[in-house]
Amino acid sequence: MTRVGRVERTTKETSVVVEIDLDGTGQVDVSTGVGFYDHMLDQLGRHGLFDLTVKTEGDLHIDTHHTIEDTALALGAAFKQALGDKVGIYRFGNCTVPLDESLAQVTVDLSGRPYLVHTEPENIAPMIGTYDTTMTRHILESFVAQAQIALHVHVPYGRNAHHIVECQFKALARALRYAAERDPRAAGILPSTKGAL
Repeated sequence: MTRVGRVERTTKETSVVVEIDLDGTGQVDVSTGVGFYDHMLDQLGRHGLFDLTVKTEGDLHIDTHHTIEDTALALGAAFKQALGDKVGIYRFGNCTVPLDESLAQVTVDLSGRPYLVHTEPENIAPMIGTYDTTMTRHILESFVAQAQIALHVHVPYGRNAHHIVECQFKALARALRYAAERDPRAAGILPSTKGAL
């Protein structure tokens, strides 16, 4: 059974196509027009071992906000679609990733209930190329809302903005991978006492 999600999202501001295969090998083809964001989505696919295709055309003549936000919304929806009925998955995942002086701790529950807790060092550099660093939280909020997962991301320390953001995406990738993987001891079992996720 394949676990693939595909979402097309078109508004007056953006046109987004996202495809994700949760059981891939980390093959990534991403183009949003925002270089650093492409780099982060590449990290997500490669470290999550998700085959990921993202094609976004947005109103970059205004700024990067709509492009980044709508891509995250589509990605969350595609991830939810790919999870399917969630029978036999681990459900929970966590990962801690260092990147030089920075550290990210990520814990995820594929719960069906969207909730985000996000902390990172204050006063980090406001921009990485054309990427507004305040968008990291918004990316996670948008992804969580559509994927319907509980996500806790904590960066207790770090100095370099590039490192602070990148270690979050790497840790997120691994945590999602671990949570979405099939548990051989739980084949055919939905990991919920409520009977629904």
